[in-house]
Amino acid sequence: MPVDKNKISNKIDHAILQGIFPGAVLLCAVNQEIVFHESYGLADVFERREMGKDYIFDLASLTKPFATTLALSRLMESDKIFLNQKLGSIIKEFQHTDKTDITVDMLLRHTSGLPAHREFYKTIIKTNENPRDYLRKLLVKEDLKNRPGRHQEYSDLGFMILSWIIETISSQRLDHFVAQQIYSPLGIRDLFFIDLNAKDAILKKYQEKIVATQQCPWRKTILTGEVDDDNAWAVGGIDGHAGLFGNAGSIYKLCCEILNALHNKLTTVLNPDIIKAFVQKKNHYDMVAGFDTPSKENSSSGSCFSKSSIGHLGFTGTSFWIDPEISLIVIFLTNRVHPFRFNEGIKEFRSKIHDLIYAQLI
Repeated sequence: MPVDKNKISNKIDHAILQGIFPGAVLLCAVNQEIVFHESYGLADVFERREMGKDYIFDLASLTKPFATTLALSRLMESDKIFLNQKLGSIIKEFQHTDKTDITVDMLLRHTSGLPAHREFYKTIIKTNENPRDYLRKLLVKEDLKNRPGRHQEYSDLGFMILSWIIETISSQRLDHFVAQQIYSPLGIRDLFFIDLNAKDAILKKYQEKIVATQQCPWRKTILTGEVDDDNAWAVGGIDGHAGLFGNAGSIYKLCCEILNALHNKLTTVLNPDIIKAFVQKKNHYDMVAGFDTPSKENSSSGSCFSKSSIGHLGFTGTSFWIDPEISLIVIFLTNRVHPFRFNEGIKEFRSKIHDLIYAQLI
């Protein structure tokens, strides 16, 4: 059956007219060959900047799989850390706390017992202490919501702790570690964190290509190149749960490396055995180590992706899905929070666009 790419484009154009998001970039690949890559709408509704295929998005929680999770896989490959290693044995501040026996695997799989979210930024911005040090004190003091290992609840806090683990073991900040150990060896240049304390060089290079996010009510500005996540912003723009910026082409290169690992093919930086261990389900939970999988009902990936698929969503309107059974990669980036965060029409739209993509490309 011939592919009708117009159906896909018309669906996205209609979503823009409905106000679901101002702009989008869609990249689809089959057998690691790009079969669809288009941009739509506006990158900034106030400047009337048209979206481009290589434009840079605030990837939000895609930071979790594409930075934090892959960084840990590299440390595991060199036997510097293990999935069953306990938090108290890595970071001394967690010794003699209720979190000492939480394992790295629990943090990756969101079964640590930590709460989903806390508005740490409200106190961080008032302290005279180093913001990153202060955040870590708050993480140590935070009460567990559930007993570790007994319940799965998606948690930003767990990935904040994982970035602390990476920094402790590697003696490098997360952004430096992933750039040197993962992105650079893969030839990926347009995937990076923006250090808010030294952002001028990146902003000068990418200013016209950075996609705007929300009109922040308390920062009193349209966020463009400044991480939308409040907690990540409060600690300078770099953390394990959010802060990564990038474009569809760079994400595609990373997805190809992940797909090669899943297929046990030649990889450049990822160990196939480690990645395959990460994506093994436990206790029938939807989330695996560092990634999400299609939920049984109302999955954002639609109704066609196989059970072995992995992906993730980002709060700003970003997502990716990889179906290893048919070597399908779908990267769908939008600025749905621009100019206001409360726009949630994308929840219903995501499943529909993925079903349409599947029907047209497979």
